[in-house]
Amino acid sequence: MGKKQKSQQILLPPDLPPEIPDEEVEFSDDDVKFVNENRAYASLLSNLDTQSITKHVTRVADAKEDALEKLYEQRRQKTALKKEKEETGLQVDRVDALPVKTLDGKVYYRTATKTAPVNAPSEEETGEDGNEDMGLVKLTKAEKRAKLKKIRKEGKKQGKEVAKEELEEVPQAAVLAAVKEDLKVEEDFESKKCKLAEFGNALLTDPESNIKFLKEMVQISKDNDDTIVKLGLLSLLAVFRDIIPGYRIRLPTEKEQEMKVSKTVKKMRFYESTLLSAYKTYLQRLIALEKKPLFQLVAVRCICSLLDSNPHFNFRETLLDATIRNISSSNETIRQLCCSTIKSLFTNEGKHGGEATVEAVRLISYKVKDHNCQLHPDSIEVFLSLSFDEDLAKAEKMDKDQKFKNKKGKKRKNAEASNQLPENDRKKSRQDSISKTREEVEAEYKAASFTKDAMEKRQMQTQTLSAVFETYFRILKHTMQSIVARPEANPGVLSATVGVEPHPLLDPCLKGLAKFSHLIDLDFLGDLMNHLKILASGGSKSGNTSEIFPKSLTVSERLQCCIVAFKVMRTNLDALNVDLQDFTVHLYNLVLEYRPGRDQGEVLAEALKIMLCDDRQHDMQKAAAFIKRLATLSLCVGSADTMAALVTVKHLLLKNLKCRNLLENDTGGGSVSGTIPKYLPYSTDPNLSGALASVLWEVCLLSKHYHPTISAMATGISSMSTENQVFLSKSSPQQAFKDMSIDQELCFEQSGSIKLNNKKRRLTNATSNSIGSTTVTSSFNEDDLRKKFSSHFMVLHDIKENEKLRSKLDKTAKSLQLFEQYKEQKKKRSKPSS
Repeated sequence: MGKKQKSQQILLPPDLPPEIPDEEVEFSDDDVKFVNENRAYASLLSNLDTQSITKHVTRVADAKEDALEKLYEQRRQKTALKKEKEETGLQVDRVDALPVKTLDGKVYYRTATKTAPVNAPSEEETGEDGNEDMGLVKLTKAEKRAKLKKIRKEGKKQGKEVAKEELEEVPQAAVLAAVKEDLKVEEDFESKKCKLAEFGNALLTDPESNIKFLKEMVQISKDNDDTIVKLGLLSLLAVFRDIIPGYRIRLPTEKEQEMKVSKTVKKMRFYESTLLSAYKTYLQRLIALEKKPLFQLVAVRCICSLLDSNPHFNFRETLLDATIRNISSSNETIRQLCCSTIKSLFTNEGKHGGEATVEAVRLISYKVKDHNCQLHPDSIEVFLSLSFDEDLAKAEKMDKDQKFKNKKGKKRKNAEASNQLPENDRKKSRQDSISKTREEVEAEYKAASFTKDAMEKRQMQTQTLSAVFETYFRILKHTMQSIVARPEANPGVLSATVGVEPHPLLDPCLKGLAKFSHLIDLDFLGDLMNHLKILASGGSKSGNTSEIFPKSLTVSERLQCCIVAFKVMRTNLDALNVDLQDFTVHLYNLVLEYRPGRDQGEVLAEALKIMLCDDRQHDMQKAAAFIKRLATLSLCVGSADTMAALVTVKHLLLKNLKCRNLLENDTGGGSVSGTIPKYLPYSTDPNLSGALASVLWEVCLLSKHYHPTISAMATGISSMSTENQVFLSKSSPQQAFKDMSIDQELCFEQSGSIKLNNKKRRLTNATSNSIGSTTVTSSFNEDDLRKKFSSHFMVLHDIKENEKLRSKLDKTAKSLQLFEQYKEQKKKRSKPSS
């Protein structure tokens, strides 16, 4: 039994080695080349009996012959099916597909033509016998690698060919598409422009019938194209300025809408509601675009134009808010637009009845408060365009008196009528109805018109004045807080310890106070004068300008404070009892601090006119001090400033006869020296300067000035003659400064044209009757100018040389004094030792 069992056992084949993926097998090109060259050595492998090996490998334990035959039968069926597919071109096996029966009773199978994939292997890749069944015939690893390589190479080639075809097609298509798009954009642009023109023309021709076009124009202005948006905004601006009515639109209430009205009223209501809704949408669009830099200028221009032309219409508050918001813009064009619009509102109050003026002034006041007085000066300078009617109080009194007289007249008539017989009742009722209708008509007329009663006008003016002076006093207070030294701060320390801020609004604030000084309440005048005194001193509460304080104010601003103080004093002579001596001292010190290029000459000329020329008789010592200091100033400034100073000097000499002693050339100075025997040029108080002890030697130098008008003026002062001085004696420093500035500009233009004419003469060798020489004529001779210029600069040169020599002389005298003191000390030391 044991032998039979051993003979029945079947030996199983050894286990196959583990399969390794083809991607992990690495082989070199040298190995493949070696195998191809030495195929003869591989004859052993080609002569192997593959069938027996296959039979042995596919044999399993307890296998029977039926299973093996079944395996071969399946292989044969698959090969036959493959050939049939190739012949018939089927992709689907008929056994697996369901048949279809036609109406004729025929049965057929649905077939589809075979479409080879792009990366499908060729016949060579499938093997010589054409068998693709991986389960039946397996490819070797080398064949698989070669197959994958070929597939990749073909894929790369096909990709490159497709990319080349696309590159050839893309440029042409892109250019054509771009051209088509540009043409389409241009056509859309032209069509929208034409639509805007058509709609605008229709609205201007008949606005009531074509009011529906407003919404379409507003919609076009919301386009993505920036140019179309700007054109739409400007077109709507022109339309609205023309069709907006002269009254404020009030939409009907719900009860009024429920009432039955005529067709004309319905049409008017529809027109007004459509106009108002489109106008509101347009303003919202402007406010949104005003915040964008690209559309800011166009939007602000439209807003200002609408506010200027129609300040009475709806949504005025929105337009005012947007205008005041940009009144201090960094863009000069936008700022000028807003300022000119606000000035137009102030000057043309008949369009809005004064309500817009009150609102604008309040908004500016709030803006100054919010920005802590750090705005552009133009935002406050618009207040100078305001005008106030001072006769309103008189008109109100007259109205009250008239009403009182009318009441008295009615009482008298009633008394007389009671004494007479009773009149007819019909006549009484008729008179009563006539009076009632008159009152109603007057009330309706007042409501429809923009004219206000005297009481209403006075109330609006009071509100405007309070807002204006509140703004001015806020600016003064802010300036005081920023420049006045703190109590705990060391007065010797410079402005590094005290924070100094710029004061851009102080100059227009002082101008406004000077203009409206007669309208200031008397309760505030005392505090105003004290603040102006501190500001004129540059921050020193004691009034002593010699102390070191952080003087952040300029000379022009401090001079303006003095001017305002004098104007306030003159307009309120009966109510104020203030000494202006401190302001006169400030002016005396500011004359030395004045610099022509840095400070404003117009302000200095105005200060000289108001404080010295227009004032009453001055003290002799004070007048002499101003005469001497102004004469010194005239040597260091330009022609216009020099002329203003000399005109003031002449006015003071004409008013104070004893001051003419300064023109005497005595050895010890003037003949009347006063209580102070020596002149102190750097004294801060004009009464303590001792100017009467000096001589006006500056007038002698000015008589040789290069400008003929100044030299003539100085010569006239030195001799105090009245020849050719009629106009100058009547002129003020302001007028002299203005005339000399214009004359100086004309002089430069003429001198430039003279040089050009001389060049033309040299080039063309023309005679004196040339065109260039006859067009422009000079007011004085060139040779005289050269002589005066040379003498003037020689004098200045000699003055500088004398100053150098004097400084050297002083040093030498001091060294000699020190040497003498050294000798004396040495002698004193040698005596005790001896």
